[in-house]
Parts: sequence; structure tokens; C-alpha cells
Amino acid sequence: MAIFKGAGVALVTPFHADGSVNYDKLKELLEEQIAGGTDAIIICGTTGESATMSHEEHLDVIRYTCDVVNKRIPVIAGTGSNSTAEAIHLSVGAEKAGADGLLLVTPYYNKATQKGLIQHYTEIAGKVSLPIILYHVPSRTGVTMTPETIVTLCKNVPNIVGIKEASGNFSAIAQIMNLADGCVDLYSGNDDQIVPLLSLGGIGVISVLSNVAPRQTHTICESFFTGDVAKSAKLQLEAVPLINALFSEVNPIPVKAAMNMMGKEVGPLRLPLTEMEEKNQEKLKAAMQNYGIL
Repeated sequence: MAIFKGAGVALVTPFHADGSVNYDKLKELLEEQIAGGTDAIIICGTTGESATMSHEEHLDVIRYTCDVVNKRIPVIAGTGSNSTAEAIHLSVGAEKAGADGLLLVTPYYNKATQKGLIQHYTEIAGKVSLPIILYHVPSRTGVTMTPETIVTLCKNVPNIVGIKEASGNFSAIAQIMNLADGCVDLYSGNDDQIVPLLSLGGIGVISVLSNVAPRQTHTICESFFTGDVAKSAKLQLEAVPLINALFSEVNPIPVKAAMNMMGKEVGPLRLPLTEMEEKNQEKLKAAMQNYGIL
């Protein structure tokens, strides 16, 4: 059984002005997402600025999120690292904190071979009982997982259940699903490609857009699953200008700017991320107004 089906939000981490985690605001965001129909919370991922968190902060945020959500919807913790030992430490900690699943990005910078990727993920999976979603985002990591590697892991490691695909390579994605024989839960990692990926057998999206439009993102998926593909495609296309604006600078710079424009007061970014360029802020504001969320 899949960890979730539909739209999971890759949630931002709100910070105070001094850069510390704003837990009161995090609770507000979690409650807003649940009320907005979001199907799962993905915490401490790329959008959550996990790369700038200490291990203690990382696990504290996961623990707090699990406590607030209290099993109302699944919580999936980002616990990937380019160090296998570090990923194991975070994954074991996330399981103890109450997470329902893990999201594990491919090791970055080291540029492991396919053999190394298989060993890395197999080692982590052997230390936890939680279901694991692999995260394939070559543009950030410099590492490409082949369809064969992905399917090998999902077929041979019992608790590796799926893939967040953010490569944008639909030929490779089609090959994954051709080889999978039903063993891979496929999620879109790109908000502008939800419907095309669902058409290849995907079961949802791990979404940045959901931070500002949870109900709409959920409905894109729900409409597809209930057979109204035309409505799903229409909603997907209507969201494209906003999605483009949300990725006009590196994520999560624009989505945090958007949330602050909406009065959500999620605070600043942590260096090396910087505030959004003014010209891009104007384009983002216009896209939000046209979409009806500002």
C-alpha cells in the first residue's frame, strides 16, 4: 500500500528573523495544509532548507511535525545525505520521532556509481522499517539514477517503495514504469508535470505549489483519479504561469517570497540562499494575482 496518493506538500520551514525555527508558525502551516486537503506532509526536504539545518534541528522539526499532525495524514521526513552513515542517523531518528515514511535524495557531490547507489539505499533501508521514497533530482545532485537501478531497489528491498521523479526525463520515467511491473510508486517532483506523470501510472506529486495552493494541487490529482482528465489537465495548465514564477529563482526562494506576500510570515531564508530579486518578485506577484491567491 502506498504511503500516500495525491498531493503531498514539500513544506517550507518558517524561521524567525534571527534564523531560528519558528515552531508556532510551523504549526499554523501544518494546520492550514491539512484543512486545505493536502494528502501528506513532506518535512525537511529541499523546500524546507534541510541543507542548512543541524542534525538536532532537523530531527526536532520532524518530531514536532509528527506531534502536531498526529497521524491525521502521513508525514514523510527528508533524511537523505551524501554520507550513508549520516542518512542512517537521520532516518533512524525520524522513525523514532514518529514519521510515516522517508524521502531519500540521491547522494550529491560524491557522484556514486549505480552500484554505489544500490548499496547506499540498501544500507539505509536495512536500518529502518519505514517505507522509503527515493528522490531523483539530477539538476541538484549531479547524479542520475538509471531506471534499472530504481526498479532493482524497489523490487529487491522490501521497504523501498517508490520514487519522486524530478528529472523531467519522460523517456526514462516511461522506462521505469515499463520495467516496474507495479512495484514502483511514482510521484512527480515537478509541479508543471503532474498530469503527464500521472498518465504514466503515477500516484501523486510532492509539491512546492501546494505551499500556496494546497486545494488546487490536490484537485489536479483528485480529478485525474476520478476520471475527469480534462479537468485535471485544465487545472494543470492554469497553474503553469504561477509554477514558472515559483521556480524563476532556485527553490525555495520564490515560494517563501510568495508566502510572505500572502501574509503567512514564514520569515527569511538561510544563507547561502538570499531574498528574491525585485524584478522577479514583481513577476511572482502578478502570477499570484492572476491565479487568484493574492
